[in-house]
Amino acid sequence: MSPHPIVSAIVLNYRTPKEAVRCVQALLKQTIADRISIIVVDNHSEDDSIGTLRNRLSHFPNVRILESRENVGYARGNAVAIAQATGEYLLIINPDNELSPASVAAMIERLRRDSTIGIVAPKLVHDDGSVRSSARSFPSLFDVLIKRSPLQSLFPRKMERYLHARALPNREREVDWVVGTCMLMERSLYKHLGGFDERFFLFFEDMDLCRRCRKAGKRVVYFPEAVALDRKHRLSEGGPLSLITKRVGRAHIASAMRYFWKWRNVDLDLD
Repeated sequence: MSPHPIVSAIVLNYRTPKEAVRCVQALLKQTIADRISIIVVDNHSEDDSIGTLRNRLSHFPNVRILESRENVGYARGNAVAIAQATGEYLLIINPDNELSPASVAAMIERLRRDSTIGIVAPKLVHDDGSVRSSARSFPSLFDVLIKRSPLQSLFPRKMERYLHARALPNREREVDWVVGTCMLMERSLYKHLGGFDERFFLFFEDMDLCRRCRKAGKRVVYFPEAVALDRKHRLSEGGPLSLITKRVGRAHIASAMRYFWKWRNVDLDLD
């Protein structure tokens, strides 16, 4: 692993080893791959993940594989790797993302050109060519509820505002927050912000980090010049019943309650 990487890329795996391997392989094809250190953390998958990761990736000198003794959630899982990161920049990327070869270099250059930007995120494109609505406005609690229910059809304007449905996918823009599936920032800024709030086990930690970034006077920017392939399946998919019947759904509820309580006295509009 390079002793002086420009970027430390963090890949947190939970029961998706094949996707994690593809994600790392895409990072190894970056135009600045020789300046990227990659830290893969298996979040106690309790399947064949760690074996697959070691068999497929351990021979690459700039890839390090860590194993958590328990499933500590998204924020703490990333923190395990970030504590050992040495790069000037942090790339936090989910296993189901594959960045195009010039994307990391382009995101770094965008940050270096404009010191007002704190977090930059790529355009996320699905296998079928559709673009994921990954750049969003801060939601109200009602926005979150209707997104997971048939009420979407009754409040289309609220969803358009929240998901930036009318925004041009190939136009760069400043946004309230970007989904944490892929984001780049200076490691010093991440440390200054205190990193992901580890009280969030899963969901809303990305929104919370972006909010603290903006509160610190830095902009969050959607940057479509960088592109990542994004798998269409989402952990948060499902109807309102799944919020109660599934463990992931219950985690979504718990994180939503924690997020809205944490920011209860702050105006949603930070502009």
